[in-house]
Amino acid sequence: MNKLLNVYKPIGITPYQLIQQVKEHFPEYKDEPIGFAGRLDPLAHGVMLLMVGEATKEREQYLNLPKTYEFEALFGIETDTYDLLGMIKSPHPPLTKGGVASSYPSFSKGGVPQDGGFLHKFIKSKLGKQIQPYPPFSSKTVQGKPLFWWAKSNKLSEIKIPERAIEIFDFTLVQQDTLTLEELQHLVNKSLARVEGDFRQHDIRTAWTHLFLKPPVNTFQTASFTLTCSSGTYVRGLVHELGRMLGAGAVTIEILRTSVGNYALKDSLKLDKQA
Repeated sequence: MNKLLNVYKPIGITPYQLIQQVKEHFPEYKDEPIGFAGRLDPLAHGVMLLMVGEATKEREQYLNLPKTYEFEALFGIETDTYDLLGMIKSPHPPLTKGGVASSYPSFSKGGVPQDGGFLHKFIKSKLGKQIQPYPPFSSKTVQGKPLFWWAKSNKLSEIKIPERAIEIFDFTLVQQDTLTLEELQHLVNKSLARVEGDFRQHDIRTAWTHLFLKPPVNTFQTASFTLTCSSGTYVRGLVHELGRMLGAGAVTIEILRTSVGNYALKDSLKLDKQA
């Protein structure tokens, strides 16, 4: 068998769990090897290319296709995974009375930056070829172990975080908005409830609960973007870098992959259990 599948990966599962769902849905693939081109994190969703049978030998050509994403960033919080599925890290630098670092751009009540420039400057600076470090919570191997093992074991100081060359072809700010504390709490609880497998959910949920009991602010700023980039680009890595440059921290709260090469989300197969 030689087949390529454009499948929608829902929020909450890993690519390996998606492959298992495909094998359960299509008995004819049960005994066939299935690989994927382009990993998506548990909280990310969208286009996933799966290669069945002999098509697994062509993985590299699919892996190197450019990818397009829609994603949203939340400012004022930082986690060790750079998304909601992570342990909250202490704010840096210390928060001001207004709840944001002094370098954070000023927002109007409508959610539009009054200075109108920082996010666009960041976007412009990221266009083109560059070097991006792998997020500590990723599957890139170092000395035979994935980076997330080093991170979970508190041994990141013992290794050098690897980097890779990437290219960003298009990067656009779509809109800016706000989330109330109640809206953020609902989003976090909903996201964590959807994650299958062991991803420290108990400890992470406890950490978020402590934050919600003593929140730094009652309203959080957000921004949504579209991005077209080379294979291997980590969206949450870009958001983390933006948060560091703002001095207030940032995490991704949604990542949707809308295309891989010419394979689009509108053509993706949705399994019945994902509906």
